[in-house]
Amino acid sequence: MSEESSTDPHLSVAMTTTNMSQITGGNMAPSSNAFAFYFHWALVATGVIGIATNGLILYALVASKQHKKHVLIVNQNVLDLFTCLFIVITSSLNLCKIHLTGSVGYWLCILFLSDFLIWCGANGSVINLASITVDRYLKVVHSTWSKTKLRNWMIYSAMAFSWIGSFTYNAALVFSTTVVIDGACYAFVMYASDAARIFEFFVNILSFYVIILLIFIFCYWRILIVIRRQASVMASHAAAGPSTAQSRAQAQYHHMEANVTKTMISVCAFYAISWLPMYVFLFNIQLNPNHSFIEGDGDYYLAMFIAFSYMCTNSFVYATKFDPVKEVLLRLIPCKKNSG
Repeated sequence: MSEESSTDPHLSVAMTTTNMSQITGGNMAPSSNAFAFYFHWALVATGVIGIATNGLILYALVASKQHKKHVLIVNQNVLDLFTCLFIVITSSLNLCKIHLTGSVGYWLCILFLSDFLIWCGANGSVINLASITVDRYLKVVHSTWSKTKLRNWMIYSAMAFSWIGSFTYNAALVFSTTVVIDGACYAFVMYASDAARIFEFFVNILSFYVIILLIFIFCYWRILIVIRRQASVMASHAAAGPSTAQSRAQAQYHHMEANVTKTMISVCAFYAISWLPMYVFLFNIQLNPNHSFIEGDGDYYLAMFIAFSYMCTNSFVYATKFDPVKEVLLRLIPCKKNSG
């Protein structure tokens, strides 16, 4: 990518105030800043780790025969794997500093250097995470209703929407606001006005952070209340006398439900924590439109690195919290096999 900076007045303002999830290291305002160089190398390493860990978790889900029981969790890992793959590809292209020309340069800018495919996966992951939360809520809090009314086509529709909705949203945004000037890719800067830019920012933060957090808080708060109630009931039954085969099976089922719920609470908590610095940084940019993006490179790159690292932390959560996955992974460790 070229290191030239545009002197166009419209771009010079837009490049300092880009919306939440679409500003990208080196794409908005090409820079030779050392932060950008190390940032992209760190992203390449993070993406490679994410590809390996998410691939391993997908293998464990299939090997433990959980992929049919928890298709939304499988979809979550596929989305994270997709995102990590394009983090590696996009960051590698950014390190090459390609001078963009012609239709090939335009499509390189749109698909890769704008981080379009990264954000399709990242936003889809958030949508799918909300779907998992609602699914957990219905199965635990409204278990009777979910057993009679919840159908497989509803689950698969939610999975499809996480992909289609994310691609549609990001495609509409990238094609209308991204431009190649003097061989450099300026992503998500060509807004019709400052009002349009600010409006899109708040739509983004509400859709992919505030509303998502409200869903997490409400659903898991209700879920934990029900799980505690179930635990107290099972404890009273155990105290009353020896448990039957049916009660033991029920207790095992409730344990599995609680295990999945705790896993997803951890994943949601990591999402809230990982993305908070990025939203705070960008909200500050909106409040200070004259702030120079280049001057804030260090803060921006650190916040973005933390946000992207979320794709990797998910895998470690599944590996440590989700019992079926953990058992498969432990069997892969050579010393565990020898000691057994």
